[in-house]
Amino acid sequence: MIVRQALAGFISQISNTRSILVAILAVAVFTVGSAGSASANSRYAAYVMDARTGQVLFSRNADARRYPASLTKMMTVYLIFEAMNARRISTKTAIPFSKNASAEPPTKLGVRAGGSITVDTAIRALVTRSANDVATAVAEMIGGSEAGFARMMTAKARQLGMNSTEFRNAHGLPNSAQHTTARDMAILGIALREHFPQYYDYFSTRSFKYGKQTITTHNRMFGRIKGVDGIKTGYTRASGFNLVTSVEDNGRKVIAVVMGGQSGRSRDDHMAALLRDYMPKASRSGGGALVASQRPTPGAGAVVASAFSLPSRDIPMPVFRPREEVDAPLVAYAQETTPAAVAALTPTPSAPIPSAPVPTPAAAVADRFAAAEGDAAIDPVMTSSTAPSGWVVQVASSPSQSDAFAALVRTGKEAPRILNTANAFIEEFDNKGTTYYRARFGGFGSKNQAWDACNALKKQKIDCYAVGS
Repeated sequence: MIVRQALAGFISQISNTRSILVAILAVAVFTVGSAGSASANSRYAAYVMDARTGQVLFSRNADARRYPASLTKMMTVYLIFEAMNARRISTKTAIPFSKNASAEPPTKLGVRAGGSITVDTAIRALVTRSANDVATAVAEMIGGSEAGFARMMTAKARQLGMNSTEFRNAHGLPNSAQHTTARDMAILGIALREHFPQYYDYFSTRSFKYGKQTITTHNRMFGRIKGVDGIKTGYTRASGFNLVTSVEDNGRKVIAVVMGGQSGRSRDDHMAALLRDYMPKASRSGGGALVASQRPTPGAGAVVASAFSLPSRDIPMPVFRPREEVDAPLVAYAQETTPAAVAALTPTPSAPIPSAPVPTPAAAVADRFAAAEGDAAIDPVMTSSTAPSGWVVQVASSPSQSDAFAALVRTGKEAPRILNTANAFIEEFDNKGTTYYRARFGGFGSKNQAWDACNALKKQKIDCYAVGS
């Protein structure tokens, strides 16, 4: 009865035919969402902020604790930029790879222990391939150790006003103590642009050459929404599919965050809908720093957490406006299922109602990962569903995304030496109206390399075939 009254009150506010149709769609989403708690996505969070004024344009679960996955690397890159800005390192500085760094699971660049890459290559590998081995090598060089760098990351988060974020590693592989929020990730995205405009173009990198490989970005938002200039994708089984996107167009600037998507495609579709709806509502006026910048102690050598001078006042600026957070349609994006949520709806969003990401039962089981790193907690898959170009080795194809992921994990564990430098990923494709998921390993420089890898897998009784993509 209460639900019926709430829906009647909502519909009574609608004044035209188009709005009634949107209202009916919203009610349908609500009804489906009410069918049972299994349809609720406990990992979902989203946040859209005007990067000129700091006004919150959209917010759902913005301060709820979430796992950052490879969004972690945004802070890794922030500290690289800071070290470059302080002239402690340059784009040509060599980053050595220890056995520890080289042994990180995919996705990775595949640098052998004792090898090195330049800082320039490291940044590009982090923002495109989301390379875990590179993140660890950076941490060891700048922080002295992974743990030392993680302390630096958390200290920097506090300086930026990311008060709900804790870091334990530089790459984002699962650690139950590493967590953040959608709001905090938006703050970090704005800080990267504001504090390092001279380096920010790195996040617009769509591809780069490394040896014989052409490494392409995981971020499918490029070219889909006008004005997109970064920033980062992220995925682990525990986090779901995450994305932070920065857009600048026609005098407006927006930073948007989506966390907990069921797939790369649903996450990207949701982000696109948010940007279509809220980019026009951003201001063309305003400007100046939204996130205060705190610099390390001048003259310091290696950066350590104690070298930072903590701010004497709360950050970020300006004050966020919680009143704005309840002005956006709840059902249209988050499938809120309470009568109060439906009653709080406002008329007609300007874009079609997207489907909120919903986890599968298999994903819920996979969320129970170990607290310590180094065992089953590690999820050796790419941080996006984007497929690399070149020759690949396919080990499975299934209509179940979780089964495809399981095939990647299983193959990676059974043949770590064969696939040490390979790039694991899931590729979606349509077959007569049904979505299938290919489990593949990429990054092979030639047909012969891919065939050799597949032949080696077959000797271990792992079915596969090599194909050019």
